[in-house]
Parts: sequence; C-alpha cells; structure tokens
Amino acid sequence: MIKDTSAQDKQVLPSRVKTLKAPILLGVSTVLMSALVWASFSGEQARVSVDASELRFATLSRGTLVRDIATTGKIVAANAPILYSTEEGVVTLLSQPGDDVALGQVVAQIESPSLLSNHKQQQALLEGMASSLARAKLDARRQQLLVSQALDMAKVDLDAAERESRRGDQLIKSKLISKIDFEKSKDDLHKAKLVHKHALEEVALLKDTLSFELQNSALEVDRQALVVLEYERQIEALKIKAPVAGIIGNWLVEQKARIAPSQPILTVVDLSAFEAELAVPEAYADELGLGMDVELNFGNVNLVGKLSSISPEVREREVSARVRFEGSDKLMLRQNQRLSARVLLEHRPNVLMVKRGDFLAQGGSHVYKVDGELAHLTSIELGARSMSQVEVLAGGEEGDVWVISGSELFKQAAKVQIN
Repeated sequence: MIKDTSAQDKQVLPSRVKTLKAPILLGVSTVLMSALVWASFSGEQARVSVDASELRFATLSRGTLVRDIATTGKIVAANAPILYSTEEGVVTLLSQPGDDVALGQVVAQIESPSLLSNHKQQQALLEGMASSLARAKLDARRQQLLVSQALDMAKVDLDAAERESRRGDQLIKSKLISKIDFEKSKDDLHKAKLVHKHALEEVALLKDTLSFELQNSALEVDRQALVVLEYERQIEALKIKAPVAGIIGNWLVEQKARIAPSQPILTVVDLSAFEAELAVPEAYADELGLGMDVELNFGNVNLVGKLSSISPEVREREVSARVRFEGSDKLMLRQNQRLSARVLLEHRPNVLMVKRGDFLAQGGSHVYKVDGELAHLTSIELGARSMSQVEVLAGGEEGDVWVISGSELFKQAAKVQIN
C-alpha cells in the first residue's frame, strides 16, 4: 500500500541563472526607458543630423548691393563697313582677305560695258549740243548784224527826211515850193521817224530773243554736261575703295563673279577701334539702358565701358548690345575674341544682403537659420539680386548665419542638428 508520494519527490535547488534573471530584466528595462526618454528629448530638438562640412554658410551683412547681369560676348571692330557694288557687271577683287589697306585704296574693280557705252553716247550728245550752241551764237550775230543794218538805213533815211523838212521850211517861206510839196516833206519826215523807231524796237526785241534762245541752249548744254558728269561719277564708282584704313575681312563674292547692283562684295575691318558685342538674355532686355556701366573681362585684362547701342530685336532668346570702351588701340585685341561681362544695372546703398546660394533655386521663400548647433527653417522675403548677393527684405537681421547651400539634405525638417 502506497502511503503518499513523498518517495517520488526530489529537491530542486535554485539555479544561478534564474537568480540573476530578475536583475537583468530590470536593468534592460531601465536602459530601454532611458533610451526612449533620450530619443523623445532629442526629437524635440532635431530629427535630422547633418555634418557641417557638407553645408555652406553665409552671414547677413549691410552694404551696397550692385544689381548686375552676367553675360558673355566677343570683341568686334567698331567700324567694319561692308562694301557694295554700284552697278551690274563683273567684279575683280584686288586684295586678299587679311591684306592691309589704306584709306581710299582701290580694293575691287567692276567692269560694266553698258555703263561705259551709255557714257560715250551721252558724251557724244553733249558735244553735238555744244556745237549747236556755237552755231546758234553765230546765227545770232548774223541776225543782229542784219537788224543793225536796217537800223542804220532807217537812221540815214531819218536824217535825209529831216534835212528835206528843213529845206522845205526855208523854201515855203520864200514861196519857192508849193504847199503840197511842203506837206509831202513833212510826211516823209514822219514816216522816217516811225521807220527808225520800229527799227530800234526790232533791234531790242531781237536782242532779247536771241539772248533767251542762247541762254536756253546753254542750259540744255549744261544739263547734258551734268548727265555726262554723273556717268563719269558712276564710272569712277566702279572702283571700289576702302572707306577706312585696316584689313580686308571676308570676300562675299567669288573672283570674276557677275554681280547685281547693291550686292555685298567684301568687308573692311578698322583695327583702330574695337567694341564689345554682348548677348544679353531676353528676360533682362527691358532693364538695359544706354550709358550703363559694363565691366569687361578678357584674359587678364579688366576694363569698364558703357552701353552704346541695344538691338531692338530678339534673336534666339537673346538681345545684342554694343559696349564702347577706351584704350582699345593699346590692347592686343582680335576680331571675335571671347570675353565675359557684367552689366551694372543699379547701386543700392545700406542694404541687408546675403551671398547667393542653392536656397534660391528652391524657391527663395524659406531658409535655414543657424542657432548654435541647430538650424531652424525660417520664412524669408528677398528683393533685388546680383551675381553674388541677394537683398533680404524680411526674415533676417544683420549678423544672422544662413545655410545657403546643402539644405536639400535637411528634407524640409523644421529643425536640423548640425554636427
């Protein structure tokens, strides 16, 4: 008979592991709670941590903000005229591209047979008209001689009539002639006076008539002489001369090519004066103005010039502008030499400003302001911008430090820890 189970019981002693289990669990719980508390505390400060070496900072300061436009361009001759043909014909180019030419030197010759033929015809016509004028002068002298003879004969007849009239007066007193003969002598005298008067008037009228006709003929000869002179000018213009001293630029036609009137032939580049030709983006075209200062940089040379002309048209979303500067004759410049430029639009004194950075590309309405080891996302308002600076209208004070580049690593967090 089995009394109880005491014979089956076995005494089990507590193990060392079970003895330490409770303290271990308690320690782990304490560490976890501490980590949660620290994480909660840290989360209130910043959820993102970024290394400062990956960022760029800038301090807000006050100064003069110079609004400007950065652009590029090239050196061009201030005077590079294109020479055009004056008549239709065959052109002979007398100078090669790159040759030095003097002012007034013949650089091309146009052969125009039709112009030469017309000139000879007009010259022959002028000679014929001049001969006709000389013949008219001889005829005028002959006619003047005839009327002078008639006037002289009328004067002789008048003298004879006056003499007969005086004789009649004497004879009528002596009653040696009849009254009828006396009256006849008076009539002859009156007739001689009329004839002499008419002869005088005819001489005067003929003189005026011949003078008018000769003057008209002389004017026609002068007009024809002007026609011939114009043809001579056109023939002389067939010699294409350099309007400036410089070098030949480019041929715009082939040698011995047949060209039309007003067709471009070649260019002459004046090397005594250069200008800068800039390509300004279309967005800044309305802000440009004649006389604005422009800083030019080509190689190791820095110059300041002024805008001298602005193109009224837009090509390939750019506006062409010319800059005139002094001392170009003392520099070793070349046609089409590349350069960089800065157009100075405006000077703003006592402006709160900051350096440009990537934060502008992200909208320019928010920036991270640094406060110790934390960067706070702050709303800002920006104003005028230059190549290197930006005006700050609101959201910052002088001495503030902003993160201007690298803020894309912050992932729009309100606060960021900077290590």
